[in-house]
Amino acid sequence: MITYSVTITIKKEIEDHWLTWMKEIHIRDVINTGYFYDWQIQKLVIPDYGKDESTFVINYITDSIDKYYAYLENEAARLQNEHVQKFAGKFKATRAIFHTVPK
Repeated sequence: MITYSVTITIKKEIEDHWLTWMKEIHIRDVINTGYFYDWQIQKLVIPDYGKDESTFVINYITDSIDKYYAYLENEAARLQNEHVQKFAGKFKATRAIFHTVPK
């Protein structure tokens, strides 16, 4: 299993609007590409790094690294650009890929 993990630090003043948009539009659009079959969103509680920002991690699950690379080549730029246009200057993002190690 492969996890595409996106960490977003967002201004608290727009957190509710951002979270609604993520759950109702953006995450659905990523899943609808067909490259990922599940997702999870988590909010960082401890440590709390700032009074005016919140940090979230969105994990998208796929069954192969090839599907992630296909997403990267065919869809990522468009979807990331939508996020940038909507929330420019109000967030920071980092991305990472994880391979689940069997138990």
